[in-house]
Amino acid sequence: MSKILIKSANIVNEDKILQGDVLIDGYHIVEVGSDISGDKADTVIDANGKYLLPGIIDDQVHFREPGLTHKGNIATESRSAIAGGVTTFIEQPNTNPQTVTRERLEEKMEIARNTSFANYSFMFGGTNDNLEELKRLDPKACAGVKLFLGSSTGNMLVDNEEVLEKIFKNTELVISTHCEDEATVRANLERYKEMYGDDIPIANHPLIRSEEACYLSSSNAIALAKRTGARLHVFHVSTAKETDLFTNDIPLEEKKITAEVCTHHLWFSDEDYAEKGTLIKWNPAVKTAADRDALWDALLDDRIDILATDHAPHTLEEKQNVYTKAPSGGPLVQHTLAAMLEKHKEGKISMEKLVRKMSHNPAILFDIEKRGYIREGYYADLVLVDLNKEWTVDKSNILYKCQWSPFEGTRFSSAVTHTFVNGFLAYENGKFNEGRRVKRLTFNR
Repeated sequence: MSKILIKSANIVNEDKILQGDVLIDGYHIVEVGSDISGDKADTVIDANGKYLLPGIIDDQVHFREPGLTHKGNIATESRSAIAGGVTTFIEQPNTNPQTVTRERLEEKMEIARNTSFANYSFMFGGTNDNLEELKRLDPKACAGVKLFLGSSTGNMLVDNEEVLEKIFKNTELVISTHCEDEATVRANLERYKEMYGDDIPIANHPLIRSEEACYLSSSNAIALAKRTGARLHVFHVSTAKETDLFTNDIPLEEKKITAEVCTHHLWFSDEDYAEKGTLIKWNPAVKTAADRDALWDALLDDRIDILATDHAPHTLEEKQNVYTKAPSGGPLVQHTLAAMLEKHKEGKISMEKLVRKMSHNPAILFDIEKRGYIREGYYADLVLVDLNKEWTVDKSNILYKCQWSPFEGTRFSSAVTHTFVNGFLAYENGKFNEGRRVKRLTFNR
Protein backbone atom coordinates (compact mmCIF):
# COMPACT_ATOMS: atom_id res chain seq x y z
CA MET A 1 0.00 0.00 0.00
CA SER A 2 1.37 3.39 -0.98
CA LYS A 3 1.82 6.38 1.29
CA ILE A 4 -0.15 9.46 0.27
CA LEU A 5 0.54 13.00 1.46
CA ILE A 6 -2.14 15.67 1.21
CA LYS A 7 -0.39 19.05 1.29
CA SER A 8 -1.58 22.57 2.07
CA ALA A 9 -5.20 21.83 2.96
CA ASN A 10 -7.55 23.77 5.18
CA ILE A 11 -8.15 20.96 7.67
CA VAL A 12 -11.60 21.16 9.29
CA ASN A 13 -11.55 19.12 12.48
CA GLU A 14 -12.68 19.32 16.10
CA ASP A 15 -14.18 22.81 15.78
CA LYS A 16 -11.06 24.34 14.20
CA ILE A 17 -9.74 25.09 10.72
CA LEU A 18 -5.98 24.81 10.39
CA GLN A 19 -3.82 24.87 7.28
CA GLY A 20 -1.71 21.74 7.19
CA ASP A 21 -0.82 18.37 5.78
CA VAL A 22 -2.06 14.82 6.31
CA LEU A 23 0.03 11.70 5.69
CA ILE A 24 -1.76 8.42 4.94
CA ASP A 25 -0.10 5.03 5.21
CA GLY A 26 -2.31 2.14 4.17
CA TYR A 27 -5.66 2.34 5.89
CA HIS A 28 -4.74 5.00 8.43
CA ILE A 29 -3.78 8.59 9.05
CA VAL A 30 -0.25 8.43 10.45
CA GLU A 31 0.65 12.11 10.72
CA VAL A 32 -1.15 15.45 10.82
CA GLY A 33 1.16 18.46 10.73
CA SER A 34 2.05 21.80 9.25
CA ASP A 35 5.08 20.93 7.12
CA ILE A 36 5.31 17.19 6.42
CA SER A 37 8.08 16.34 3.97
CA GLY A 38 7.07 14.97 0.60
CA ASP A 39 9.92 12.47 0.95
CA LYS A 40 7.73 10.49 3.33
CA ALA A 41 5.17 9.73 0.63
CA ASP A 42 4.89 7.86 -2.64
CA THR A 43 2.21 10.25 -3.87
CA VAL A 44 1.73 13.92 -3.02
CA ILE A 45 -1.59 15.66 -3.59
CA ASP A 46 -1.43 19.45 -3.48
CA ALA A 47 -4.72 20.52 -1.92
CA ASN A 48 -3.87 24.12 -2.78
CA GLY A 49 -6.14 25.59 -0.12
CA LYS A 50 -9.08 23.24 -0.61
CA TYR A 51 -10.91 22.12 2.51
CA LEU A 52 -10.14 18.69 3.94
CA LEU A 53 -12.98 17.15 5.93
CA PRO A 54 -13.38 13.84 7.73
CA GLY A 55 -15.57 11.60 5.60
CA ILE A 56 -19.29 12.11 6.08
CA ILE A 57 -21.04 9.44 8.16
CA ASP A 58 -24.66 9.10 7.05
CA ASP A 59 -26.54 7.20 9.73
CA GLN A 60 -29.82 6.91 7.83
CA VAL A 61 -29.94 5.51 4.32
CA HIS A 62 -32.14 3.05 2.44
CA PHE A 63 -30.06 1.34 -0.25
CA ARG A 64 -32.92 -1.07 -1.15
CA GLU A 65 -30.98 -4.33 -1.17
CA PRO A 66 -32.16 -7.06 -0.94
CA GLY A 67 -35.51 -7.24 -2.64
CA LEU A 68 -36.05 -3.71 -3.94
CA THR A 69 -33.05 -3.44 -6.25
CA HIS A 70 -34.98 -1.92 -9.14
CA LYS A 71 -34.80 1.28 -7.03
CA GLY A 72 -31.14 1.00 -5.98
CA ASN A 73 -28.64 -1.40 -4.49
CA ILE A 74 -25.69 -1.27 -2.14
CA ALA A 75 -23.19 -0.96 -5.00
CA THR A 76 -24.91 1.84 -6.93
CA GLU A 77 -25.95 3.91 -3.94
CA SER A 78 -22.64 3.61 -2.06
CA ARG A 79 -20.84 4.62 -5.24
CA SER A 80 -22.98 7.74 -5.49
CA ALA A 81 -22.30 8.32 -1.79
CA ILE A 82 -18.53 8.49 -2.15
CA ALA A 83 -18.94 10.91 -5.07
CA GLY A 84 -20.75 13.11 -2.55
CA GLY A 85 -18.16 12.74 0.23
CA VAL A 86 -20.10 10.14 2.24
CA THR A 87 -17.55 7.49 3.23
CA THR A 88 -19.63 5.58 5.79
CA PHE A 89 -23.29 4.63 5.87
CA ILE A 90 -25.73 2.96 8.23
CA GLU A 91 -28.55 1.34 6.30
CA GLN A 92 -32.11 0.73 7.45
CA PRO A 93 -33.98 -2.58 7.89
CA ASN A 94 -37.07 -2.10 5.68
CA THR A 95 -35.78 -4.14 2.75
CA ASN A 96 -37.30 -7.39 1.44
CA PRO A 97 -36.82 -9.55 3.41
CA GLN A 98 -36.70 -7.19 6.38
CA THR A 99 -33.62 -7.11 8.58
CA VAL A 100 -35.34 -8.48 11.66
CA THR A 101 -33.24 -11.59 12.40
CA ARG A 102 -29.54 -11.99 13.01
CA GLU A 103 -29.33 -14.18 9.91
CA ARG A 104 -30.81 -11.47 7.69
CA LEU A 105 -28.47 -8.90 9.26
CA GLU A 106 -25.41 -10.97 8.40
CA GLU A 107 -26.69 -11.57 4.87
CA LYS A 108 -26.75 -7.80 4.29
CA MET A 109 -23.29 -7.46 5.81
CA GLU A 110 -22.03 -10.03 3.31
CA ILE A 111 -23.60 -8.20 0.36
CA ALA A 112 -21.91 -5.00 1.49
CA ARG A 113 -18.58 -6.74 2.02
CA ASN A 114 -18.66 -7.88 -1.59
CA THR A 115 -20.13 -4.83 -3.31
CA SER A 116 -20.03 -1.63 -1.24
CA PHE A 117 -17.79 1.30 -2.12
CA ALA A 118 -18.16 2.85 1.36
CA ASN A 119 -17.80 1.60 4.92
CA TYR A 120 -20.99 0.06 6.22
CA SER A 121 -23.19 -1.11 9.00
CA PHE A 122 -26.90 -1.84 9.27
CA MET A 123 -29.74 -1.27 11.67
CA PHE A 124 -31.56 -4.23 13.19
CA GLY A 125 -35.30 -3.76 12.83
CA GLY A 126 -37.58 -4.12 15.82
CA THR A 127 -41.08 -5.50 15.22
CA ASN A 128 -44.11 -6.48 17.23
CA ASP A 129 -42.88 -10.09 17.41
CA ASN A 130 -39.05 -10.30 17.34
CA LEU A 131 -38.19 -9.24 20.89
CA GLU A 132 -36.40 -12.50 21.73
CA GLU A 133 -34.24 -12.21 18.63
CA LEU A 134 -33.40 -8.63 19.55
CA LYS A 135 -32.37 -9.71 23.05
CA ARG A 136 -29.82 -12.13 21.56
CA LEU A 137 -28.28 -9.46 19.32
CA ASP A 138 -24.56 -8.83 19.91
CA PRO A 139 -24.13 -5.08 20.65
CA LYS A 140 -21.08 -5.07 18.38
CA ALA A 141 -22.92 -6.73 15.50
CA CYS A 142 -24.59 -3.63 14.11
CA ALA A 143 -25.06 0.10 14.55
CA GLY A 144 -28.30 -0.04 16.51
CA VAL A 145 -32.01 -0.80 16.56
CA LYS A 146 -34.54 0.89 14.28
CA LEU A 147 -38.22 1.22 15.17
CA PHE A 148 -40.95 2.53 12.89
CA LEU A 149 -43.49 4.18 15.18
CA GLY A 150 -45.35 5.34 12.09
CA SER A 151 -45.75 3.20 8.99
CA SER A 152 -43.54 4.01 6.03
CA THR A 153 -42.05 2.18 3.08
CA GLY A 154 -41.91 -1.49 4.04
CA ASN A 155 -44.63 -1.29 6.71
CA MET A 156 -42.60 -2.26 9.79
CA LEU A 157 -44.93 -0.43 12.15
CA VAL A 158 -44.44 -1.24 15.85
CA ASP A 159 -47.77 -0.43 17.46
CA ASN A 160 -47.95 -2.86 20.38
CA GLU A 161 -47.33 -0.66 23.43
CA GLU A 162 -46.38 -3.58 25.66
CA VAL A 163 -43.81 -4.85 23.16
CA LEU A 164 -42.49 -1.34 22.61
CA GLU A 165 -41.79 -0.88 26.31
CA LYS A 166 -40.05 -4.26 26.48
CA ILE A 167 -37.81 -3.30 23.55
CA PHE A 168 -36.88 -0.05 25.29
CA LYS A 169 -36.07 -2.00 28.46
CA ASN A 170 -34.12 -4.82 26.82
CA THR A 171 -31.43 -3.23 24.70
CA GLU A 172 -28.44 -1.04 25.48
CA LEU A 173 -28.07 -0.14 21.81
CA VAL A 174 -29.22 3.21 20.47
CA ILE A 175 -32.89 2.95 19.49
CA SER A 176 -33.49 5.10 16.41
CA THR A 177 -37.13 5.92 15.71
CA HIS A 178 -39.32 7.11 12.89
CA CYS A 179 -41.94 9.10 14.82
CA GLU A 180 -45.36 9.77 13.30
CA ASP A 181 -48.55 8.81 15.11
CA GLU A 182 -50.24 6.23 12.92
CA ALA A 183 -53.83 6.84 14.07
CA THR A 184 -53.52 10.57 13.40
CA VAL A 185 -52.04 10.03 9.93
CA ARG A 186 -54.70 7.48 8.97
CA ALA A 187 -57.54 9.71 10.13
CA ASN A 188 -56.11 12.66 8.19
CA LEU A 189 -55.64 10.54 5.07
CA GLU A 190 -59.19 9.27 5.13
CA ARG A 191 -60.51 12.83 5.44
CA TYR A 192 -58.58 13.96 2.37
CA LYS A 193 -59.48 10.83 0.40
CA GLU A 194 -63.13 11.66 0.99
CA MET A 195 -62.51 15.05 -0.62
CA TYR A 196 -60.18 14.05 -3.48
CA GLY A 197 -60.08 10.29 -3.87
CA ASP A 198 -56.59 8.97 -4.59
CA ASP A 199 -55.45 12.08 -6.46
CA ILE A 200 -54.95 14.25 -3.38
CA PRO A 201 -53.04 17.47 -4.19
CA ILE A 202 -49.47 17.01 -2.95
CA ALA A 203 -49.64 20.32 -1.05
CA ASN A 204 -51.81 18.48 1.49
CA HIS A 205 -49.08 15.98 2.37
CA PRO A 206 -47.80 18.00 5.39
CA LEU A 207 -51.40 18.31 6.57
CA ILE A 208 -51.93 14.56 6.38
CA ARG A 209 -48.58 13.68 7.95
CA SER A 210 -49.06 16.62 10.24
CA GLU A 211 -47.25 18.47 13.00
CA GLU A 212 -49.67 16.85 15.45
CA ALA A 213 -48.77 13.35 14.23
CA CYS A 214 -45.05 14.02 14.55
CA TYR A 215 -45.18 15.70 17.95
CA LEU A 216 -47.48 13.13 19.51
CA SER A 217 -45.25 10.24 18.46
CA SER A 218 -41.93 11.95 19.31
CA SER A 219 -43.12 13.11 22.72
CA ASN A 220 -44.45 9.64 23.55
CA ALA A 221 -41.16 8.00 22.53
CA ILE A 222 -39.21 10.46 24.65
CA ALA A 223 -41.48 9.87 27.64
CA LEU A 224 -40.96 6.12 27.26
CA ALA A 225 -37.18 6.55 27.00
CA LYS A 226 -37.12 8.64 30.15
CA ARG A 227 -39.23 6.09 31.99
CA THR A 228 -37.13 3.10 30.92
CA GLY A 229 -33.68 4.69 30.72
CA ALA A 230 -33.32 3.67 27.08
CA ARG A 231 -30.93 5.39 24.69
CA LEU A 232 -33.20 7.09 22.13
CA HIS A 233 -32.33 8.84 18.87
CA VAL A 234 -35.23 10.49 17.03
CA PHE A 235 -34.70 10.41 13.27
CA HIS A 236 -35.67 13.16 10.80
CA VAL A 237 -37.30 15.75 13.08
CA SER A 238 -39.48 17.92 10.82
CA THR A 239 -41.39 20.44 12.95
CA ALA A 240 -40.65 23.48 15.05
CA LYS A 241 -42.76 22.09 17.87
CA GLU A 242 -40.64 18.95 18.17
CA THR A 243 -37.40 20.89 18.57
CA ASP A 244 -38.52 21.98 22.05
CA LEU A 245 -38.44 18.34 23.16
CA PHE A 246 -34.65 18.26 23.02
CA THR A 247 -31.95 19.92 25.12
CA ASN A 248 -28.50 21.38 24.59
CA ASP A 249 -27.43 21.71 28.21
CA ILE A 250 -25.08 18.69 28.31
CA PRO A 251 -22.45 17.30 25.90
CA LEU A 252 -23.55 14.77 23.30
CA GLU A 253 -21.54 12.05 25.03
CA GLU A 254 -23.80 12.41 28.08
CA LYS A 255 -27.15 12.66 26.30
CA LYS A 256 -29.60 9.79 26.55
CA ILE A 257 -32.06 11.37 24.11
CA THR A 258 -30.83 12.85 20.82
CA ALA A 259 -32.26 14.16 17.58
CA GLU A 260 -31.52 14.34 13.90
CA VAL A 261 -32.55 16.51 10.98
CA CYS A 262 -32.30 15.64 7.29
CA THR A 263 -31.10 17.63 4.32
CA HIS A 264 -34.51 17.93 2.67
CA HIS A 265 -36.15 19.41 5.76
CA LEU A 266 -33.41 22.05 5.85
CA TRP A 267 -33.58 22.87 2.14
CA PHE A 268 -37.20 22.61 0.99
CA SER A 269 -40.49 23.93 2.39
CA ASP A 270 -44.16 23.43 1.53
CA GLU A 271 -43.78 26.28 -0.96
CA ASP A 272 -41.76 23.88 -3.16
CA TYR A 273 -44.55 21.33 -3.67
CA ALA A 274 -45.96 23.42 -6.52
CA GLU A 275 -42.77 22.92 -8.56
CA LYS A 276 -41.41 19.61 -7.27
CA GLY A 277 -44.65 17.69 -6.64
CA THR A 278 -44.24 14.13 -5.38
CA LEU A 279 -40.48 14.28 -5.97
CA ILE A 280 -40.27 15.91 -2.53
CA LYS A 281 -42.83 13.61 -0.93
CA TRP A 282 -41.09 12.31 2.20
CA ASN A 283 -42.25 10.83 5.49
CA PRO A 284 -42.20 12.87 7.66
CA ALA A 285 -43.34 15.55 5.25
CA VAL A 286 -41.50 18.71 4.28
CA LYS A 287 -43.43 21.35 6.18
CA THR A 288 -43.50 25.16 6.41
CA ALA A 289 -40.70 27.68 6.01
CA ALA A 290 -41.18 28.49 9.70
CA ASP A 291 -40.58 24.84 10.56
CA ARG A 292 -37.47 24.85 8.39
CA ASP A 293 -36.14 27.95 10.14
CA ALA A 294 -36.76 26.37 13.55
CA LEU A 295 -34.92 23.20 12.49
CA TRP A 296 -31.92 25.31 11.49
CA ASP A 297 -32.02 27.07 14.86
CA ALA A 298 -32.10 23.76 16.71
CA LEU A 299 -29.28 22.31 14.62
CA LEU A 300 -27.10 25.34 15.26
CA ASP A 301 -27.77 25.55 19.00
CA ASP A 302 -27.20 21.79 19.46
CA ARG A 303 -30.69 20.65 20.38
CA ILE A 304 -30.42 18.67 17.14
CA ASP A 305 -27.25 16.60 17.09
CA ILE A 306 -26.90 15.03 13.63
CA LEU A 307 -27.50 16.00 10.01
CA ALA A 308 -28.25 13.00 7.75
CA THR A 309 -30.05 12.23 4.48
CA ASP A 310 -32.69 9.50 4.82
CA HIS A 311 -31.59 8.63 1.28
CA ALA A 312 -34.48 6.55 -0.08
CA PRO A 313 -34.62 6.10 -3.87
CA HIS A 314 -37.68 5.16 -5.89
CA THR A 315 -38.01 5.02 -9.64
CA LEU A 316 -39.27 8.13 -11.40
CA GLU A 317 -42.23 6.10 -12.68
CA GLU A 318 -43.18 5.21 -9.09
CA LYS A 319 -42.83 8.80 -7.88
CA GLN A 320 -45.04 10.13 -10.68
CA ASN A 321 -48.10 8.18 -9.53
CA VAL A 322 -51.09 9.88 -7.93
CA TYR A 323 -50.68 10.88 -4.30
CA THR A 324 -51.83 7.69 -2.57
CA LYS A 325 -49.74 5.49 -4.86
CA ALA A 326 -46.58 7.63 -5.03
CA PRO A 327 -44.08 6.30 -2.47
CA SER A 328 -42.35 8.63 -0.04
CA GLY A 329 -38.60 9.15 -0.16
CA GLY A 330 -35.92 10.40 -2.50
CA PRO A 331 -32.21 10.03 -3.33
CA LEU A 332 -29.82 12.41 -1.53
CA VAL A 333 -26.38 10.96 -0.65
CA GLN A 334 -24.58 12.33 -3.71
CA HIS A 335 -25.80 15.88 -3.15
CA THR A 336 -26.19 16.47 0.58
CA LEU A 337 -22.67 17.77 1.24
CA ALA A 338 -22.83 20.06 -1.78
CA ALA A 339 -26.19 21.39 -0.53
CA MET A 340 -24.85 22.05 2.96
CA LEU A 341 -21.71 23.71 1.57
CA GLU A 342 -24.08 26.03 -0.29
CA LYS A 343 -25.71 26.90 3.02
CA HIS A 344 -22.26 27.49 4.50
CA LYS A 345 -21.45 29.95 1.74
CA GLU A 346 -24.75 31.71 2.42
CA GLY A 347 -23.58 32.18 6.02
CA LYS A 348 -26.09 29.72 7.46
CA ILE A 349 -23.63 27.24 9.02
CA SER A 350 -19.90 27.25 9.70
CA MET A 351 -17.61 24.60 8.25
CA GLU A 352 -16.72 23.52 11.77
CA LYS A 353 -20.37 23.02 12.75
CA LEU A 354 -21.14 21.24 9.49
CA VAL A 355 -18.33 18.74 10.12
CA ARG A 356 -19.42 18.24 13.72
CA LYS A 357 -23.00 17.42 12.70
CA MET A 358 -22.12 15.22 9.72
CA SER A 359 -18.92 13.47 10.83
CA HIS A 360 -17.97 13.85 14.50
CA ASN A 361 -21.39 13.47 16.08
CA PRO A 362 -22.51 10.31 14.23
CA ALA A 363 -19.25 8.68 15.32
CA ILE A 364 -19.86 9.72 18.93
CA LEU A 365 -23.53 8.79 19.01
CA PHE A 366 -23.09 5.29 17.58
CA ASP A 367 -19.71 4.58 19.27
CA ILE A 368 -18.02 4.10 15.90
CA GLU A 369 -14.40 3.11 16.26
CA LYS A 370 -11.64 5.32 14.76
CA ARG A 371 -13.79 7.26 12.30
CA GLY A 372 -15.37 10.68 12.04
CA TYR A 373 -12.22 12.70 12.82
CA ILE A 374 -8.90 13.65 11.24
CA ARG A 375 -6.64 12.11 13.88
CA GLU A 376 -3.43 10.13 13.83
CA GLY A 377 -4.26 6.44 14.15
CA TYR A 378 -7.76 6.88 12.73
CA TYR A 379 -8.93 5.39 9.44
CA ALA A 380 -8.17 7.71 6.54
CA ASP A 381 -11.74 8.50 5.51
CA LEU A 382 -11.21 11.96 4.03
CA VAL A 383 -12.90 14.36 1.62
CA LEU A 384 -11.37 17.28 -0.24
CA VAL A 385 -13.82 19.97 -1.32
CA ASP A 386 -13.33 22.94 -3.60
CA LEU A 387 -15.48 25.87 -2.49
CA ASN A 388 -15.02 27.55 -5.85
CA LYS A 389 -16.05 24.85 -8.28
CA GLU A 390 -19.47 25.40 -9.83
CA TRP A 391 -21.57 22.63 -11.30
CA THR A 392 -25.20 21.93 -12.11
CA VAL A 393 -27.07 18.76 -11.17
CA ASP A 394 -28.38 17.13 -14.34
CA LYS A 395 -29.04 13.71 -15.82
CA SER A 396 -25.46 13.39 -17.06
CA ASN A 397 -23.93 13.51 -13.58
CA ILE A 398 -26.61 11.89 -11.38
CA LEU A 399 -25.22 8.55 -10.20
CA TYR A 400 -28.20 7.06 -8.38
CA LYS A 401 -29.66 3.95 -9.98
CA CYS A 402 -33.04 5.71 -10.13
CA GLN A 403 -31.36 8.45 -12.26
CA TRP A 404 -33.17 11.45 -10.81
CA SER A 405 -32.65 13.92 -7.99
CA PRO A 406 -34.83 16.49 -6.23
CA PHE A 407 -31.85 18.83 -6.79
CA GLU A 408 -31.95 18.41 -10.57
CA GLY A 409 -31.38 21.83 -12.15
CA THR A 410 -29.75 23.23 -8.99
CA ARG A 411 -26.43 25.01 -9.50
CA PHE A 412 -23.96 24.37 -6.67
CA SER A 413 -20.85 26.48 -6.19
CA SER A 414 -18.79 23.84 -4.32
CA ALA A 415 -17.79 20.30 -5.24
CA VAL A 416 -16.14 17.19 -3.84
CA THR A 417 -12.86 16.66 -5.70
CA HIS A 418 -11.31 13.71 -3.80
CA THR A 419 -12.75 11.01 -1.55
CA PHE A 420 -10.55 8.61 0.41
CA VAL A 421 -12.03 5.46 1.95
CA ASN A 422 -9.64 3.78 4.40
CA GLY A 423 -6.74 5.52 2.67
CA PHE A 424 -7.80 4.46 -0.83
CA LEU A 425 -8.39 7.32 -3.25
CA ALA A 426 -11.77 6.07 -4.46
CA TYR A 427 -13.00 9.19 -6.26
CA GLU A 428 -11.00 11.93 -7.96
CA ASN A 429 -12.25 14.88 -9.98
CA GLY A 430 -15.38 13.21 -11.25
CA LYS A 431 -13.86 9.78 -11.86
CA PHE A 432 -13.80 6.57 -9.83
CA ASN A 433 -10.61 4.62 -9.34
CA GLU A 434 -10.71 0.87 -9.82
CA GLY A 435 -10.86 -1.18 -6.65
CA ARG A 436 -12.42 -1.00 -3.20
CA ARG A 437 -11.03 -0.79 0.30
CA VAL A 438 -14.04 -0.85 2.59
CA LYS A 439 -14.66 -2.16 6.07
CA ARG A 440 -17.56 -3.18 8.23
CA LEU A 441 -17.90 -0.71 11.08
CA THR A 442 -16.58 -1.66 14.49
CA PHE A 443 -17.83 -0.10 17.70
CA ASN A 444 -16.39 0.98 21.03
CA ARG A 445 -18.92 -0.97 23.09
